[in-house]
Amino acid sequence: MSQAALTQQSDERPSRFKFSREAYEQMARLGLFEGRRVELIEGEIIEMSPIGPKHFASSNKTQRLFTALYGSTYLVRYPGPLTLGASEPEPDIAVVEGDDETYADHHPTTALLVVEFSDTSLEYDRREKLSLYAKAGIPEYWIVNLQTNTLEAYREPIPDAELPFGYGYRVRVLLNAHEQIAPLFSPDQPVAVREMIVEAKRKTP
Repeated sequence: MSQAALTQQSDERPSRFKFSREAYEQMARLGLFEGRRVELIEGEIIEMSPIGPKHFASSNKTQRLFTALYGSTYLVRYPGPLTLGASEPEPDIAVVEGDDETYADHHPTTALLVVEFSDTSLEYDRREKLSLYAKAGIPEYWIVNLQTNTLEAYREPIPDAELPFGYGYRVRVLLNAHEQIAPLFSPDQPVAVREMIVEAKRKTP
């Protein structure tokens, strides 16, 4: 094989296929993703990491907490797809307007607040997921960092060419476990960060 052919071969990159949301949903109905956690992100099917025990316990606890605090006025989805243009992410928690009957024939196309619980997916949630939600105009995005038991709150979507999908958030607030935060849609009902996180009980000898 010639040097030119070798160079051309070494420069090749794996193909990346784009899927429409309709094609993605049809594949899901056919069972092609059975037993796998996947999301459609800007036309690409992304396989997500398995949910760990702390992730599940914390998001489950937070869903109950949010339902108690905000459920009389808003719908707390856990988890549930959002239809965001060419994307269909499934955030751990999304607070939306309406009720279950509102979304009997379609997924919400926006949210008042999206929450992701992050451990191994932290950098992905800080970049791709953040940029995706900002591009969709979602006003507020929280990352519960399970590595440090802190919360990162992002607010006010703005264009940002340095992020994957061209958008980010102007405001970033970092809170520790002992601090509180109130969502923009309900400023008089704060929640303590520690109430969103479940720690494993220590076993006595």
